[in-house]
Amino acid sequence: MEVEELMRKMSDGSILMCFHKIIRPMHFSGSTNKHRRTRFKSRPCSIKFTSSQILLQTEGTYSSVSESLLDQSNTIGIIGGVSAVSTLGFLKKLVKWSSKDGKESLPFIVCNDPVLNREFSSLENCIFPYTRPSKARSQLDHVLIVEKLKRKREFLEKSGARCIVMPCHVSHSWYAEVSEGCSVPFLHVGDCIAKELEEANLKPVETGSNLRIGIIATDATLTAAFYQEKLQNHGFEVVLLDEATMEHTVIPAIASLNRKDNEGARNLLRIALQVLIVRAVNVIILASDDMSNLLPRDDPLLKRCVNPMDALARSTIQWAKSMHQKL
Repeated sequence: MEVEELMRKMSDGSILMCFHKIIRPMHFSGSTNKHRRTRFKSRPCSIKFTSSQILLQTEGTYSSVSESLLDQSNTIGIIGGVSAVSTLGFLKKLVKWSSKDGKESLPFIVCNDPVLNREFSSLENCIFPYTRPSKARSQLDHVLIVEKLKRKREFLEKSGARCIVMPCHVSHSWYAEVSEGCSVPFLHVGDCIAKELEEANLKPVETGSNLRIGIIATDATLTAAFYQEKLQNHGFEVVLLDEATMEHTVIPAIASLNRKDNEGARNLLRIALQVLIVRAVNVIILASDDMSNLLPRDDPLLKRCVNPMDALARSTIQWAKSMHQKL
């Protein structure tokens, strides 16, 4: 129901031009003959156009784009994450929070690749933290993933995006390489959450101690260590779960999620959160979309947690507003 409401809101006040499966080859070109078709390998493709938003999902190779699809100065380019559902969750926040007080939502272009999603998912769902991270990563072609992400970034740039975001924890493992040479601002989720925590003027839980930020995430995200690095650069002390606690809480919680046992995963997550709270952390970063959605909204433990993707959405809106003010 939430996805349907999002799609209705995104198309509100605009003309739905097409939303169907394209089987025959098509090519978008910036030449004089805009209806010219160029033959290339056909793959299933679903496209939705509205007056201010464009969603593109493919399985296969993208055709080149030589003409900007959107020309607004605050257009957001979004590289999809582990799943289309998580990407839509980010879009829901972006649309809802940017369209408050009757304002129009931001123009954006989304690039979602189910093949790459599956590769990310296999890495995120690895249930051998601390013991086999290299094995999990060796199953993925590092060079190929970076190349795929860079092609998507370049597609978004050519399509008119003036700012790029990746609402995906694990894809930030390759942020430095993917963002290299980018012609527009490319927001990093670690910078966004660290900046928000810094601006919150937190006070240490214990007198005389440093500000302590806990992190609960999958092994892929923890191994990449970009959250730890960004937080430490802002002067925070980072607290992670010890190996034994990870093996008895987070690992089985991920396994429970894979079995659709949400209640079991929820109870294990609560134990992990309590362990960090006992260690006097100020805030706990839940760097996992699945775990962020496990606890009910009225759970007291959730009040001690923050979702870095929320910070990324707010930072994206702030950037768009700053561009609008310059006009």
